[in-house]
Parts: sequence; C-alpha cells; structure tokens
Amino acid sequence: MSSAFFIPTVNLMGAGCLTDAADAIKAHGFKKALIVTDKVLNQIGVVKQVVDLLAERDVEAAVFDGTQPNPTIGNVEAGLALLEESRCDFVISLGGGSPHDCAKGIALVAANGGKIGDYEGVDQSAKPQLPLVAINTTAGTASEMTRFCIITDEARHIKMAIVDKNTTPLISVNDPKLMLAKPASLTAATGMDALTHAIEAYVSIAATPITDAVAIKAIELIQANLRTAVKDGQNLEAREQMAYAQFMAGMAFNNASLGYVHAMAHQLGGFYDLPHGVCNAVLLPHVQRYNAQVCPERLRDVAKAMGVNVEGMTAEQGADAALEAIQVLSKDVGIPAGLKELGAKDEDISILADNALKDACGFTNPKQATHDEISAIYAAAM
Repeated sequence: MSSAFFIPTVNLMGAGCLTDAADAIKAHGFKKALIVTDKVLNQIGVVKQVVDLLAERDVEAAVFDGTQPNPTIGNVEAGLALLEESRCDFVISLGGGSPHDCAKGIALVAANGGKIGDYEGVDQSAKPQLPLVAINTTAGTASEMTRFCIITDEARHIKMAIVDKNTTPLISVNDPKLMLAKPASLTAATGMDALTHAIEAYVSIAATPITDAVAIKAIELIQANLRTAVKDGQNLEAREQMAYAQFMAGMAFNNASLGYVHAMAHQLGGFYDLPHGVCNAVLLPHVQRYNAQVCPERLRDVAKAMGVNVEGMTAEQGADAALEAIQVLSKDVGIPAGLKELGAKDEDISILADNALKDACGFTNPKQATHDEISAIYAAAM
C-alpha cells in the first residue's frame, strides 16, 4: 500500500534557533510578516523579541494578537483583514497550537479565497497557503509542523477539522528557550496532548514503520521528561527533550492521523470552550480501553515505552498496564480525574457523540464505534 509523508521543508530545533529562523526569513526574501499570536505573548514581550529580530534584518511586521485559546472563524477573518490591509507577503505564527491553527486558517484563505469553512475535511484546497513560519512556545500540539488546522465554528459550536497538505508550514521553529517558565498547568496539558498524539498514531490503522518509530520514541521521552518540566519550568534540558518529543509525536500523527480521543475532545472544546490538551488527557485511557478490544499488542508496546516491564505479560495484560501508566502520569502532572470537573454535562453526551462521529480524526481509529459506544466512552470519562 502506498503512503505519503508530510513535514515542513525546514525544521529548526534547539536552544537559540530563533535567531536561525530570522536569518532564514531574510534569506527567503520576505518583506512583511503578519505575526499571529495571543495577547499574553504580546504583553510579556515575546512578540517584541521576534519583531526586533526581524527589524534587524529589514523585515517589517504587523501583529494580530486576537487569537483565542480555541481559535474561531471570527479570529481567522479578523487576522485575514489585517493581513490584507497591511499587505503582508508571509505569515508568522507565534505561540502554541491556537496561534498556529489560526495562522494556518488565515494563510490558507489568503491564498485560496473563500471562507475558512470551505476547507473543512481532507485536502479541500487547490493551492498552498501563503508561506508560514511557525514559531513554537509550548511542547504539545505540534501544530507548528503538521497539516492539521482546527478552527471553532461559533455558530455550530463545533471544532472544524481541516486536514490539508497545503497547510503545512514552510519552516517550523522549536527553541526551548521560548518554553521556559510556562505555567505548570499549561506544560502538563500540552505534554499530555503530545502523549495522546503519539499513542493515537501508534494504534492508528494508517500507521507505518516510520510513524511507529517516532511515536514510540516520543512516548519514551514524555515519560522521562514531562514530570520534570511540570515541576521545574526553568529546566532547559527537560524543555528541550519535551520539544523533541512533541515534534516526533507530530511527525507520527501528521502522517498516521489520530483517533477517537481527538474526535471526542474536539467536541468538548467546541461545545464548552475547554482546553484541548486536558480533554485529551482525560479521554485517553477510556478510548484506549475501547481500542484494547482490537489492538492489545500495540498498547502493550505503549506500556513498555512508558517504562513498564511487560516481560511475561499477555497482550491484554500489557494493554491494562498501559492504561494504568497513562492514568498515573496524568495524576502526577495534575490532570483532572474526569470531564465533570471541567464542566461537561451528562445531558449533552448524545449531541457530543453525534458530532464526534463526523470528525475526520476518528476515521483512522483502530475500531469504528457506534453512537452508543461513543456515548458510553464519554459517560465513563465523566
């Protein structure tokens, strides 16, 4: 069976690589950036740091800092208006998954026209987005290097999954110096998001030997470094290892896709405006318990990557050990025990399940579910 492997053309990694990114931007001959970010990063001076590096290289910048934690159609439209008004010839996304996704939406519509909703689904665009340089400040979503773009439709209260090779950034930048001192809760949520990416890609029906290799290594690095990064936000080594982990998890799911954890988490984010990584973390063991019916061997591999001695275990015992290891890590980094703690309600399960079954991320789950089965997973996670 044939397969394709998607990744940005250039991927800059390691402490201090932000300067290398500025040099690469100058070398491309870009003249004016639209920097898509959020108000916090603007207020604490991270945006100014990037603007100053660009100015030193005679590259101008306009700043759109209106990205919400779950970026919306309205955010994309506002950013696009500023891009056109400012006559920017490329886009920089600065932040975590939300600015990256918002920037992808802006860049995609800028190049293809229409509305961002026109591109919901898989490969709906005709041509590549405006050039995008994605500068990461968190270790989790891997949106800086993927072809996934998640935008909230405010009218329908759902998250649109846009999976399109034309949203792949030109350059991804992971400088762990930008990740220092991030709040423990954010570090935990984004780290568990990365773990979810790796595990869902590993059990996906679209997995390949390449995605298997990077998924397992990502799990090993997250198990070894996430607790330290949460406890000591200034630990540069842990931050750098988590940057590599989330990037490899991104390589895995960008090409093997995901599963019901993401399909279900997207609905919680769209319906209640909840943090994506936390929703993933809560749902992860419950969805994998469902998946263990068909891929216990794969989940035993996950348990081994998470430090469990699986020698002598059956596949089913190994799968159980994986679920326990996931829950222990979640508890250790402060993830809530259930969805009700986040504000989810039992009476909304039916509509959440309806929408989850339509989400493109679920198409590669190892076992396809009925509405009742998805509803039961939501109920178990409450």
